[in-house]
Amino acid sequence: MRAVIQRVEKASVSVEGEIRGQVGAGFLVLIGVEEGDGDADFKYIADKVPNLRVFEDDQGKMNRSLMDVGGEVLAVSQFTLLGDARGGRRPSFIAAARPETADPMYERLVAEWRARGIRVETGVFGAHMKVALVNDGPVTILLDSRRRF
Repeated sequence: MRAVIQRVEKASVSVEGEIRGQVGAGFLVLIGVEEGDGDADFKYIADKVPNLRVFEDDQGKMNRSLMDVGGEVLAVSQFTLLGDARGGRRPSFIAAARPETADPMYERLVAEWRARGIRVETGVFGAHMKVALVNDGPVTILLDSRRRF
């Protein structure tokens, strides 16, 4: 599973001109589920995202987590995170999990973060979405459950 985490002042996602989710300060999390992802991949991303210490403390050091600052999450499914462009100019997406596998894993992440008391808004799985954000910092972190970064 891959996730791109962007620390934001605000973010929103719309489908066909209608805002479907929006958050204030916190994270925009783009989520890609890979074929073969399982419980270990889920747990890695589910735990890592809310506990990333990328918010400043009183000394200006990135030492506080989303949980510490009461931040929000806009979670957006994005299979293109699994794109592989090493073999040419057109990315291959064969590593991305099929929707019947990816959607439940994405929904499970959203439910897990909500169960931890995080306000989570979402896009629409499989839809053509427009994402708007104000990246704070900018701070952008890439996570991959199989490569452990």
